[in-house]
Amino acid sequence: MTVATVPKHRRIYDALYRSIIGGEFDPARRLPSEAELVHQFHASRPTVARALRDLQGMGLIERRAGSGTYLRQNPAGAPQQQLGLIVSGLGNTEVLDPICTEIARTAEAAKFTLRWGGDYPHDFSAGQAEALCQQYIAAKAAGVFFAPLELPANREAVNQSIIDRLAAARIPVILLDRDVADFPKRSSCDLVAIDNFKAAFEIAEHLLNRGCRRLGFVARPRYPSTTDLRIAGCREALARRSSAPGRHVLYVHIGNPSDEAFARTLLRDRPDGIVCSNDLTAALLAQTLHGAGISIPDDLRLAAFDDIKYATLLSPPLTTIRQPCRELAQAAVRAMMERIASPGMPPRQILLSADLVVRRSSGD
Repeated sequence: MTVATVPKHRRIYDALYRSIIGGEFDPARRLPSEAELVHQFHASRPTVARALRDLQGMGLIERRAGSGTYLRQNPAGAPQQQLGLIVSGLGNTEVLDPICTEIARTAEAAKFTLRWGGDYPHDFSAGQAEALCQQYIAAKAAGVFFAPLELPANREAVNQSIIDRLAAARIPVILLDRDVADFPKRSSCDLVAIDNFKAAFEIAEHLLNRGCRRLGFVARPRYPSTTDLRIAGCREALARRSSAPGRHVLYVHIGNPSDEAFARTLLRDRPDGIVCSNDLTAALLAQTLHGAGISIPDDLRLAAFDDIKYATLLSPPLTTIRQPCRELAQAAVRAMMERIASPGMPPRQILLSADLVVRRSSGD
């Protein structure tokens, strides 16, 4: 929804929610009164009251008769509600690591504790992921954040099994980054991610605007459903150019970007621009192309997704889509609290915009 179509009480709720999660209010002091909020947001008293009721329903605030509104305090000695995390590869993923760290911080501010998986290795197997799921069920977790597994050959069945077990235990699930079902199918869970289709459209448009006509898209085998969305976004950008002079084409190649034979196959299409499914794929491909005597961006332009730390260290620095990690984490925690409060809501896709960061690999 655009700002103009978001109800006023919801905009007040959003503003107060961000202030609460961001630690802007002193837990020992009362929050602004209804009258103060009416003045601050130029809203009616019933509108402000509805926003406060929604925050109270989420367990973020408590309203004390004759005293005012305060942040909800955990009673002394009372256990906090626990949230679980099923994310393979933590410690080695430059996108999901900061998202999960921010989820932990945001969940704590909302009076929840986040369990990271106990003694399980960071890069666990399908069987270990299912065991971790069972651990959260036994602990009666209030909810679970789940980044579906990518590598198992039967990943869709494994991921769906985890979802089904948690659903049977009535534990809400918020999916991070990708769906359990391959595109264009959708699961029954809430999903928080960037708008991959829109991001890919923008990155392809960027290359087309710089004179590219023959684009390649490169991904490694066993890619996640997000890659299908990125391919679709690139195709749409080229389809919009169908009436422009000259022919615009997209070639999709799935293989090992470090393999010289794969790179030679890619170059047979004579691409003048390449979009990679992520920064790591782009870094490996750039190294292989360099060995083949291909200069970036002189011979072809290169772009990718994620904006991980070494994107600026590549030669030349990589044009890429930056993941809004903090905003994704906050959206995920908020979605979780809403799902806990209203388990009967239809499943939602919460898609955030991501910024295109332009660097020299695309000729700029």
